[in-house]
Amino acid sequence: MHTTLLQELGLPLNEAKIYEALLTYGGSSVSTVSLRSGVHRRNTYDGLHRLIEKGLVYEVFSQGETVYEAVEPGKLMEFVKEQERSLELAMPDLVALHDAERIPQKASIYKGPNGVKDYLRLILKEQKDVYSFGAKGAWFDPRIIGFTRRFLEDAKQKNIRFHHIFDADIHALKADVPHAVGKPYKVLPKEFTTTSCIDIFGDYIVTYTGLYLGKLSDDLTLFVMRSPRLAKSYRKWFQMIWDLLPTP
Repeated sequence: MHTTLLQELGLPLNEAKIYEALLTYGGSSVSTVSLRSGVHRRNTYDGLHRLIEKGLVYEVFSQGETVYEAVEPGKLMEFVKEQERSLELAMPDLVALHDAERIPQKASIYKGPNGVKDYLRLILKEQKDVYSFGAKGAWFDPRIIGFTRRFLEDAKQKNIRFHHIFDADIHALKADVPHAVGKPYKVLPKEFTTTSCIDIFGDYIVTYTGLYLGKLSDDLTLFVMRSPRLAKSYRKWFQMIWDLLPTP
């Protein structure tokens, strides 16, 4: 009649039946426990040993077959407290997982050079490393180069690192863009040059097209997405491509 209570305390059904049978009838052999608990003999043997590991049952050896005894019920209080302690230790990680999944997912659209400034400010706010794929040095467009230089100084103070996979023509720029943003960086083969770019930082992914070497198009549109899971996936894909490219 206490099987349900024992299950609520964390014991699987078979273990609860076995423990209650031992409490009710006292020390018994495996075959007797199986008969009294209604649990198949093979499962009874396994259940007894799991209960021994939990400290709820102990063995009594004799010249005949081994007899199993239930530890007095007060041990159940200790068993529950041990579970509470385990849960308490795991709680910070569980809360972190919960909060990570509850970060709002959203998408925004930014426009033009000022939109670039807005998402660069997001980078400073996130204070996470930046992974850029298809980069072209467009941050160094003359219209925002002053902002970019201040941004890079602030990013350095916040220990933000940049991981760039540049288009092949990056070294044609007069400004030494790779040096300005710092290592590590790699360069795509020329046949993969595009007018688009993807930036990943923290929980954000920014995708945009209308980029040229060191220049932003006037009608530039940026799609800014916030999604922890998606950002994690993009970083994995970035790493795969990074590993395939040679070190310059």
